[in-house]
Amino acid sequence: MKLPLQPKRFAARREHASVLVIVLWVCLGLVSIALYFANTMTYELRAADNRASGVAADQAIEGAARYVGLVLQNYATNGVVPDSSQFKCEAVPVGDAKFWLIGRDPNEGNSTEPYFGLVDEGGKLNLNNVSTNVFQYLPNITSDFAEAIMDWRGTNGVVSLDYNSLGYVAKNAPFETVDELRLVYGATEDMLAGEDLNRNGVLDANEKDVNGNGELDSGLFGDVTVYTREPNFHADGSSLTNVNTAKEGQIKSLFQNLGTSRENQLWTAINNRLHPKNGRGQNFNGLLDFALFCKNQGLSSDDFAAIANGVTTKTNTYIRNRVNVNTANSDVLTAMFMGANIDEQTAISAAQTLVSYRQQNSNNLNSIAWVIDALGNNSPVVTALAKGDWLTTHSYQFTADIAAVGPFGRGYRRVKFIFDVSDGTPKILYRQDLSRLGWALGEKARESLVANNTQ
Repeated sequence: MKLPLQPKRFAARREHASVLVIVLWVCLGLVSIALYFANTMTYELRAADNRASGVAADQAIEGAARYVGLVLQNYATNGVVPDSSQFKCEAVPVGDAKFWLIGRDPNEGNSTEPYFGLVDEGGKLNLNNVSTNVFQYLPNITSDFAEAIMDWRGTNGVVSLDYNSLGYVAKNAPFETVDELRLVYGATEDMLAGEDLNRNGVLDANEKDVNGNGELDSGLFGDVTVYTREPNFHADGSSLTNVNTAKEGQIKSLFQNLGTSRENQLWTAINNRLHPKNGRGQNFNGLLDFALFCKNQGLSSDDFAAIANGVTTKTNTYIRNRVNVNTANSDVLTAMFMGANIDEQTAISAAQTLVSYRQQNSNNLNSIAWVIDALGNNSPVVTALAKGDWLTTHSYQFTADIAAVGPFGRGYRRVKFIFDVSDGTPKILYRQDLSRLGWALGEKARESLVANNTQ
């Protein structure tokens, strides 16, 4: 016979069960709290790791800026544009971080991957010196916007431009940065950045080919600058020989390696142009004009290159309106030619001829005389350009568009630096953080980073 449970024993069992349930709930709560804090700490660890990677990338960029300064100090002497083969510019290690120098393809290829190197500011049009009839021929630019640029930098504003509706007034002073174009009346992102939203010089997979031509239309940002300044003196501070004012002995000394007979002949020809018997002399307008004159006198391009770096036609301490024909893209060259009253078809053809000549004769670009070799002495483009002083083969300002990642490919950063070497020592004129524009290193760099960090 089974005896009934005693009330006290039954109550004790219920009490034990209640304690067990409470303990289980407590354990569950503790486990939940532990998991919550573990998850939080995981996020904190990842955030700390990302911050550490970001700091490493920042330091890599600072190191890269110093590296670029050294490169310019060693290779950008006397206006020479450093060749990207002379220094490292892709996935350069700095500790556990790496940096890249995002450049522009000098051959104007249609690659989907960025070109790495420095960007020559001398191959662009200067916003503060170029006239309306040049700006208006750049791609995607209207004549109205070209005039608005002139109005923004001019001392007298055009009343019809309603800046009050935009909440500010026209600057009526020189441009200080290229990004200042965003404030000019009528500016649009399509006009300024074109299809190159992240400004890396290629049409990335996430960027839309608006006109469907399979090529990148980079917009105005890629063709203009505010930094070009060419010193009109030797690196040691001594004066160049001004062929418009030099005396007989100075002119003859330029050609002394050609022999006495030849130097006398050239001096006579130059003097007859500057001081003819009828008293109506004509100064040389620029270096191309002087080069064309010398070649018409039978001087070879090699002989002219031997004196080119020592002559000038100007008295200014610095010259700001020239474009480096050795690095300017076809759009800039075409706009310059059309601005000199050359018809569009001839201008486009001449620009492409110069770009092709550069690619095929990279070792023969030592002086402005190569433009005459490429186009011919009687080219209408050469004749038109000889009336001014718009071209050079020297550059003294360069962009270092530096992108970097920290350990494991994290902490992406990007900063653009403008360097100036016109006074002999590289100086940083401007820096701008471009990290907000997103990834600009292309898919190959991304795939390489992923592959290296998963091995």
